[in-house]
Amino acid sequence: MNDEKSKRPSLVARDRPLSELARLAPDRVSAARGPAAGDTHVSWFDGSVAAGFPSPADDYLERSLNLNDFLIQHPDTSFFVRVAGDAMAGAGIFDGDLLIVDRLPPPRHNDVVVAVVGDEFLVRRLHLSPAHACLRAAQAGCVDLPVETGVEIWGVVSAVVRSLR
Repeated sequence: MNDEKSKRPSLVARDRPLSELARLAPDRVSAARGPAAGDTHVSWFDGSVAAGFPSPADDYLERSLNLNDFLIQHPDTSFFVRVAGDAMAGAGIFDGDLLIVDRLPPPRHNDVVVAVVGDEFLVRRLHLSPAHACLRAAQAGCVDLPVETGVEIWGVVSAVVRSLR
């Protein structure tokens, strides 16, 4: 193992229960609802949608799609969080977007992650190099935050949900 990597503090808060979020931010956590009988299945157009002229052969619906199944790979280790601010706009993550965050996969270089820095939750891109690790915004003028003791990665962003209306 690289000596430099072995000196780094553990970044991942995977071993901490999701209920810990309630302790860290009690006014911002509500009860989670897992898959249940009330899950909504939406018809799925089985084909692609061209940005130009549509193909007449694609005029059929073939099956339904449960968005929970499609977007959430690990329901027991995932949570939702709403974005506040524009620090990640350069990465296509905007104020008001809903993020699906998965705590199971280990964070890798260039992953978008949710981290706790002090008492603040942030969404940033994780930059890992042999020399250092930092959390990087996707907006000009934002300063890189070095990953040090006290900084914890709460999960990897697996999807962004945005309403267009």
